[in-house]
Amino acid sequence: MSSIKQIEEEIISDFELFDSWEEKYHYIIELGQKLAPLDDKYKVDEYKIKGCQSSVWLNGEERDGKLFFSADSDSTFVKGEIALLMMVLSGQAPEDILDAKLEFIDALGLRQHIAVTRANGLASMIKQMKTYAFAMTTANK
Repeated sequence: MSSIKQIEEEIISDFELFDSWEEKYHYIIELGQKLAPLDDKYKVDEYKIKGCQSSVWLNGEERDGKLFFSADSDSTFVKGEIALLMMVLSGQAPEDILDAKLEFIDALGLRQHIAVTRANGLASMIKQMKTYAFAMTTANK
């Protein structure tokens, strides 16, 4: 499995193929459309991320010492954002998730091109993924 840094570099490289922010935006939406459907049992308040303008549900499960995420959103763009985060963080060790700087977000210009409310939502998604990782590290001690 690739490291978080390697995956970030691959994503940055993929995005360099696009000439405009509009093309990047459409690609992010496409990534969201490829997400596996989230089981309806997770589409409840317990799994809903607080701080997102859209509805976003996130579940994290431990398998063999790694953390795997599944998610969905009622917004096509936000679903793409969570898909990007899952590409980077899903399947990684919880300690690596906690240490991840997620520099690819700024390298893509994502924060600069989205509304403040969406940037807050992105931060909330990252925080929730790191919360799952933290819970997993403390549960294993």
